[in-house]
Amino acid sequence: MSALKLFIHNHDQDGDQSLLKTITFAITHFFVAFSVAYMLTGDLLIGSLIALVEPSINTVAYFFHEKIWARHQKNASASRTDLHQPTV
Repeated sequence: MSALKLFIHNHDQDGDQSLLKTITFAITHFFVAFSVAYMLTGDLLIGSLIALVEPSINTVAYFFHEKIWARHQKNASASRTDLHQPTV
């Protein structure tokens, strides 16, 4: 399996909830984007189009941000554990 597929599909290991967080983030972001665009334009079509394009791209970016952040936290935790291990 490619590295990208492993990166995406291993989202449930070690309690990583990045996929669920991404879905709830997307729902919230779509609602906010539509609301703001509609209030600014007063047009349902333009509000809908803006709410589909920008949040879609941002949601994909957020998912990868979460995966990278989880890896960073895991590495930082491992580094702290290694520092506290007695040397032999």
